[in-house]
Amino acid sequence: MAKESVKARQRKREVMVAKYAAKRAALKAAGDVAGLDKLPKNSSAVRLRNRCQLTGRPRGYMRHFGICRLVFRDMALDGKIPGVRKASW
Repeated sequence: MAKESVKARQRKREVMVAKYAAKRAALKAAGDVAGLDKLPKNSSAVRLRNRCQLTGRPRGYMRHFGICRLVFRDMALDGKIPGVRKASW
C-alpha cells in the first residue's frame, strides 16, 4: 500500500490538472510557450500517474476497473465485481 502522502500528492495533481485544463489548452493552441511556462508544473497531465483507487499501487493498474491487479483478483474471487468470475474449462 502506498504512503498517504503519495496518495495525497496524486489527488492534489488531479485537482490542479482539472483546474488548469482549459487555460492550458488555449495556450497550447495559441503556441504561447512562455505562458505555459508560467503555469504550475503539477497542472500538466503528464505528471499524473495511474494508481489503484484502493491501495494507491502504481504498478499493475487495470484502467477499465481503476484498481491494481492484486485488488482486482481479491475482489473477483469474493464476487464483488459484477460479471467477472474465475475461468474454468
